[in-house]
Amino acid sequence: MILHACLRPSLRASLLAAATLLCGCATYHALPLGHGEGAASAERLSVPASTMPLPELASHRFDPADGLDVTEVAMLAVANSPDLKVQRDALGVARAQAFAAGLLPDPQLSFGEDFPQHSSDGSTTAYNLGISADVSALLLRSTRKRAANAQAEQVNLDLLWAEWQTIAQARLLFEQVQSLRAQQVGLDAELRALAPVDQAVQAALHAGNLSYDGASAGLNAMADARQRAADNAVALHQAESDLRQLLGLAPTAPLDLVGAPYQVDPDVTQLQAALADLPRRRPDLLALQAGYRAQEAQLRGAILAQFPAITLGLDHARDNTGIKSSGFTIGITLPLFDRNRGNIAIEKATRQQLKDDYEARLLATRNDMQRLAADLQTLDARQATQVAHAQRLDAARDAAEQAWNKGLLDWPTYLSIRANALAADSDLLTLRQARATAAIALEALLGRTDFVMQRMSKR
Repeated sequence: MILHACLRPSLRASLLAAATLLCGCATYHALPLGHGEGAASAERLSVPASTMPLPELASHRFDPADGLDVTEVAMLAVANSPDLKVQRDALGVARAQAFAAGLLPDPQLSFGEDFPQHSSDGSTTAYNLGISADVSALLLRSTRKRAANAQAEQVNLDLLWAEWQTIAQARLLFEQVQSLRAQQVGLDAELRALAPVDQAVQAALHAGNLSYDGASAGLNAMADARQRAADNAVALHQAESDLRQLLGLAPTAPLDLVGAPYQVDPDVTQLQAALADLPRRRPDLLALQAGYRAQEAQLRGAILAQFPAITLGLDHARDNTGIKSSGFTIGITLPLFDRNRGNIAIEKATRQQLKDDYEARLLATRNDMQRLAADLQTLDARQATQVAHAQRLDAARDAAEQAWNKGLLDWPTYLSIRANALAADSDLLTLRQARATAAIALEALLGRTDFVMQRMSKR
């Protein structure tokens, strides 16, 4: 197609501008899916201490070569948890959305030509060149940007809260794995101790010196110990699997845990301080506040959008007779029927929902903290009595074992004493796990205002 000579400079300028803009466009790069195998060993992973969300983690040296202590387990969970990686990706999406919300809308460039059917009458090719912009999008830019920034802040705070919960979960799983491993050692020792008695009962039963009624106590003792050992082994397998998943390790990766479990004892002063300043201490509550601010901005944007949408444009044209003209166009939406009333109603209802959600979370948090504090007092008192009870039964078991070996104690009494001691020891381990769970959960609920603000300023 041959264009009129007078059109060529403007067309060339338009094409040149379009080509220049295209040079700055993003390009596609493939991102293949991974195999999801997890790390074969913790020693192959590195943990930057500067990214840790708590000071006790940020100041700890990560060195898995000598085994993983409870702090290193928490650090590795924060750095390598698959779930946290997904949430960090969500933060990247939220920040990209905030960036997109602040961009100015692109203007629209239009160009058209009108070719006459017969040129004998002196008519020439007509054209129209115009540029327009949506003024309403410019007016709503500030509210969109405020909403997107608040949403990104909410995702950031949700990520911080998830990191805190991951740390608490890592500490609990560390304690659980260590406790179950210790209990498995005790149960295996119990099976070895019961083996001679079981063999004697089986021999007497086969020789006809003992009836099945009389042998039931001996048979049940060994069966019960085997069942306890099997149940504990299954629980241990589950706990180790959960910990590997949390740490992003392969299913066959070794779990060399060293040191004592995490010890924490929140006091009444910390609890009262947290309750008095709760909305500023907890990242999840701060996240809900940010989400509420985002919704407020969206509601204001919906109210502004009820006014007529305006489009402005500039035109330059030439008709078939060669007469050139320049002008402007204004487009305006007549607010006769819609007036954005539906979106305003939706945003108002959403705001009310977020308000009620925040207040319900705040009330539930206060109740949870008070309940956990009461649970700790109950568990402490129960644990003190259970420790004394288990120690007495352990001493009785040791004395009974000596008497049995010397032939001074019949086997039904001996097995009964061992069974009572084993049950008391198991109950004590259960109490300790319950107390550790309550204490770690309460510490996570307490929050730390200073460190929340410090971490937010760095992200």
